[in-house]
Amino acid sequence: MRLSIIISFTCLAIVFGTGLSVSNFTVYLGDNPTTCNNCHVMDAAYEGWYHGGHKLVATCNDCHTPHDLIPKYWVKARSGFNHVSAYTMGHLPDPLRAKPVSRDIVQENCIRCHSTTVRMITDGQKDNSRYCFECHRRVAHGERGISILPYQDTQK
Repeated sequence: MRLSIIISFTCLAIVFGTGLSVSNFTVYLGDNPTTCNNCHVMDAAYEGWYHGGHKLVATCNDCHTPHDLIPKYWVKARSGFNHVSAYTMGHLPDPLRAKPVSRDIVQENCIRCHSTTVRMITDGQKDNSRYCFECHRRVAHGERGISILPYQDTQK
């Protein structure tokens, strides 16, 4: 009984370790935007960012993950699991849309970087009913960016 448990855990560790090694998972711990473009479905988003206004000042993680260490890697782990699951199970949505929690993270990061401008525009009143990217969608990802707003989707 004890030997079978040890063998089972050893096999599981080998499979898990092999998966991590084959996937080169450590690149996903960094901030290099080309990592986000490893999946072909991100081509338009990456190209839009590359040609957009934020390329010189922000990477994907600056906008799409929290900046505190533990929440940042929690979001990266959760997103990574969701992405791997979607590809493995063949349930990749078309078109891609940000989940509400992702939209909130992007909004917080917009305000964090542009707090002075936001204060001047809102005169100290935070407008919680709209996201910055509803009006400024082309800023981060340029003309080629993918809309994360469902009402802009022309496909049915």
